[in-house]
Amino acid sequence: MNFLQSIDWLGLLRCFVVGGLLCVIGQILIDKTKLTPARILVAYVTVGCILGGLGIYKYLVDFAGAGATVPLTGFGYNLSKGAIEAVKEDGIVGAFTGGIKASAGGIAAAVFFGYIASLVSKPKIKKQ
Repeated sequence: MNFLQSIDWLGLLRCFVVGGLLCVIGQILIDKTKLTPARILVAYVTVGCILGGLGIYKYLVDFAGAGATVPLTGFGYNLSKGAIEAVKEDGIVGAFTGGIKASAGGIAAAVFFGYIASLVSKPKIKKQ
């Protein structure tokens, strides 16, 4: 089978559009509001948690795949999904441990690659 024929082009388009829209919304919030990037990050993770806990974000993940799971909202979704699954297995303790267990790989990768980036880049101080 030809490699290009085996690619789900419509799925890639959905992934790109949804991930791009999440980024566009974030950029609009940065440009048009006084929200700091840190507050927008927290808002994205919180919205992902809430929509994940309500079972709504799963439909977006099913539709867009990595376009919904890679952005920060996907991290929030993963936290809530892990917590819900752990509560079913471990009871109330799972509410505190499940999200971290489900997200441990992503957290470890972020720390590792952030450290590597800090070694190879030269920070610039922002002029105010």
